[in-house]
Amino acid sequence: MVPSSRLLLGALLVAAVAGGISGTKYGQARYDRVFSFGDSLTDTGNSAILPATAGGPFTNPPYGETYFNRPNGRASDGRLVIDFIVESLRLPQPEPYLAGRTADDFRHGVNFAVGGATALDMAFLQSKGITSFVPVFLSNQTTWFNGVLQLLASPRNKQRRLMASSLFYFGEIGFNDYSFALLNVLSNDTVSLAESLVPHVVGAIRSSLLDVIAAGARTMVVAGMIPMGCEPELLALLPGVAADYYDRASGCITPFNQVAQLHNRALNRMLCQLRRAHPRTSIHYGDLYHPVTAIVSSPTKYGFGGMPLAACCGGGGEPYNFNFTFFCGTPLSSACADPSRSVSWDGIHYTEAANRFVAHAMLSGL
Repeated sequence: MVPSSRLLLGALLVAAVAGGISGTKYGQARYDRVFSFGDSLTDTGNSAILPATAGGPFTNPPYGETYFNRPNGRASDGRLVIDFIVESLRLPQPEPYLAGRTADDFRHGVNFAVGGATALDMAFLQSKGITSFVPVFLSNQTTWFNGVLQLLASPRNKQRRLMASSLFYFGEIGFNDYSFALLNVLSNDTVSLAESLVPHVVGAIRSSLLDVIAAGARTMVVAGMIPMGCEPELLALLPGVAADYYDRASGCITPFNQVAQLHNRALNRMLCQLRRAHPRTSIHYGDLYHPVTAIVSSPTKYGFGGMPLAACCGGGGEPYNFNFTFFCGTPLSSACADPSRSVSWDGIHYTEAANRFVAHAMLSGL
């Protein structure tokens, strides 16, 4: 855990709403827009447009039912962590990149995240015997960003001003790389395969951060990995019999969470290096792991129901309510009566209630 980074993140973002941070080296922290990157935990509409993923289950009811009253391109019953961050800054929601065309479309921010995206490119993953399914990876998203930047601000001085007034949010990325490795039926040791990807995934994140820093980014939030061993999908598909396979307190898969922790340690080391190399850029770590494990381990303490490892929407029955045949949004699936009592929405993604809790933890340092 990195409490000082989380507290600083909260102070920075809250101060942006208030009008500045008094008595700190950041001066007046004001943002006019958010640029965001990542996968389905951050995607607000690109997957619904990308040909490889358009028409997927997330485009059907009951997705979006809690807040938007209709499917809206988000893999949840409502809002995502990025939505709550943007709302806390009182900014317009970033335009999904694939939904925009002109500078006016992108002037108030852009969301480049794509559901199913990986940190690593498909050729590299294939070289490891891993198959990915969505032809978008993190470097594609930063390439898209550079194109938008040229569209919005071609003169160098105008570009610097735009970058200084923008917040960059790099949502969780790498879950798909690791989960595809863990689900690889051809590997005799899927955990070691996933662990071997960590330096490459963190290296890909580093390259993207350096790309936007070189373009003039001054403030960025980089989210860590979620507790993968608490995902109903992986719990249902990859049961174990070893005595130490499941964590006694949470019921999550211990070795999968250890992969996530390995990722987060490596990510934090890399962010520390970037802070030293680029002292004029504020780089903050966004902790997703500890807020999620908190509500999974003690759900009633935080207002959730007593089955935090079961998907709200889907099918398959207890204990995880996950089966691809009954995946949320398909005709044979059904949703729980009160999603706000659930942590997982569809076995892979979180409910709006869980996203709100995580966003609040990131913003307040709780």
